[in-house]
Amino acid sequence: MAKIEVQGIYKIFGPRPQQWLEAARRGISRDELLQRSRHTLGLRDISLSIEEGSIHVIMGLSGSGKSTLIRHFNRLIEPTAGTIRVDDVDVMALGARELERFRQQKMSMVFQRFGLFPHRSVLDNIAYGLKVQGITRKERERRAMHWLEVVGLAGYDKQYPHQLSGGMQQRVGLARALATDAEILLMDEAFSALDPLIRREMQDQLLQLQSQLNRTIVFITHDLDEALRLGNRIAILKDGELVQEGTPEDILLAPADDYVQAFLQDVNRSKVLNAAHACNRPALSLTTRTHPVHGVDLMAKQGLKFSPVLDGKRLYGVLTREAAERALREGARDISRYVENMATVPASAGLDEVLGRLLRSTEPLAVTGLDDEFLGVLSRSKVVELIRPALLESEGDGQPFGERDDDTTGSTSAQRSAA
Repeated sequence: MAKIEVQGIYKIFGPRPQQWLEAARRGISRDELLQRSRHTLGLRDISLSIEEGSIHVIMGLSGSGKSTLIRHFNRLIEPTAGTIRVDDVDVMALGARELERFRQQKMSMVFQRFGLFPHRSVLDNIAYGLKVQGITRKERERRAMHWLEVVGLAGYDKQYPHQLSGGMQQRVGLARALATDAEILLMDEAFSALDPLIRREMQDQLLQLQSQLNRTIVFITHDLDEALRLGNRIAILKDGELVQEGTPEDILLAPADDYVQAFLQDVNRSKVLNAAHACNRPALSLTTRTHPVHGVDLMAKQGLKFSPVLDGKRLYGVLTREAAERALREGARDISRYVENMATVPASAGLDEVLGRLLRSTEPLAVTGLDDEFLGVLSRSKVVELIRPALLESEGDGQPFGERDDDTTGSTSAQRSAA
């Protein structure tokens, strides 16, 4: 379900934006618009759907329009054209008093430079939004103390911002945003001013809090590593236009253009992609009730050394061709007693973990989801393709390793003797 829906957002900065809106719609470049009109094109035809309970990252280089866009969601910036809906409420239709309540109750912001009041204590900074809402002093202090503890700053309530490190100040800013119980957090370059180690700790804390609170978070960053680590979906802007939007996997596996590809050059794919991206659904799978004659016939026709065996949707094990032939010779009614265990890896396992497993063993690996649901067989060549695309041409044809007779990259001991 969409929490925030924006459609066709244009923003032109200057004294007469409506006069130049049609030119922007026809595709006039940012440079030409500035030269001809002294107006600046901030955003052009941006449409996004942000799901409830997700972290939606908006990223791009300086001047790409990402901070301009996020300020449209609560109308800190008014669009030149377009619609903004939050929980299916038309934000553009809100009057001044309704908009004030909307900002107080629906959305909270966390800023790059913390935005703390230097003359207020840590506790009063956290409680400030509650004070604006008219909450009693006793209640707002109770809530502020709770969030102070949640972000790991218990005991610092009487300190002042200048007495805290940058990371601690940002924790205060995060606690202040959370204290209002707003359903949506707008985080504008919230961690970019922090040292790398502190930044990583804040990312960890945000992910931990999100697993508990399930807020809708719009996170602005210029750092793709941060975007890939935090985002359920990522929108990439360039010169005020949406270049690509999708899951982290979409961005990594199918960059839209050279601009997106440039962001990806130094990304460690093995930290982002997982086993589910590196498996193939096999050409054949059997069930525990399969008759041996059918198992032997099907594997022979398709040239397979083995087949996964399923119990419903769950992985039961693996049947080698040798075991199937033995079951046939012994007159078995089904193959269930001839199935061997098959090593598995969860779909969520990162490719760095998968690669470690592949280096330690030549046996095939099944990829499983929730409740041991069988998803496919891990492909060594897909792992190589995902981690090192430049090596793809020298690493085979992409078949799941150990599946076909002519693929020798992995086999169980029984399969090796059968090959």
